[in-house]
Amino acid sequence: MIHLLYAVVAVVVVVQLSAFSTSIYLHRTLAHRGVYLNPIVAFPMRLQLWLWTGINTKEWVAVHRKHHRHTDVEGDPHSPVLEGLWRILLGNVYYYNREAKDPETLRTFAPDIGNDWLDRHILRFGIVGVLFGIAIFMLLLGPLWGGIAFVVQAGLYIFLNAVINGANHALGKRNFDNTATNLGFVAWLTAGEGWHNNHHAYPTSARFSVHRGEFDPSWPVLKALTWMHLARPLKVAPRME
Repeated sequence: MIHLLYAVVAVVVVVQLSAFSTSIYLHRTLAHRGVYLNPIVAFPMRLQLWLWTGINTKEWVAVHRKHHRHTDVEGDPHSPVLEGLWRILLGNVYYYNREAKDPETLRTFAPDIGNDWLDRHILRFGIVGVLFGIAIFMLLLGPLWGGIAFVVQAGLYIFLNAVINGANHALGKRNFDNTATNLGFVAWLTAGEGWHNNHHAYPTSARFSVHRGEFDPSWPVLKALTWMHLARPLKVAPRME
């Protein structure tokens, strides 16, 4: 029972750290240039994503930028409007990988990403990072529980991203006239990404919430980092009453 408890804690912590790293580093900082992050903060987030998700930074940014260029119309890499909600919820990883491996997508949408030494020589090898992540879990939790915990955290991370790409373009409420939607409970689970309608209205905003009743978990983290001079929001959406 104690091994199960440790595994559950490890999964929750790792999934949330990956969610914050995705939202703050990949999304707000790299994809939209709405935040400046000091390398002291950016590097642990890059390492987190390499170890536990195997994400290639250039690919993620390119796919996301293309999604914004062609939101829910022909050319959108993962639209439930075009493909159907269940196909995105259950097969988002397929649609993402199909687009991420298109050289034209990378050249067009992310020429500025993934060009430093770390990306070119180490972090672009996602499978290596994942193998290290599995090894860390197995060392901490044992081969059985470590392996199970890694698979569960990977599955949860993939599913939460599918929810954002799928449900947040099909279900929920809208503050603005675009095809994305807001789902508050998703925002709590994904470091603020559930405020997707707000984000599509103000894509370069460092804060995804616009109403005072909306909580963006990444925003207090960014404010704390700003206070410590480790981050700087570059653009922030106006508050709505």
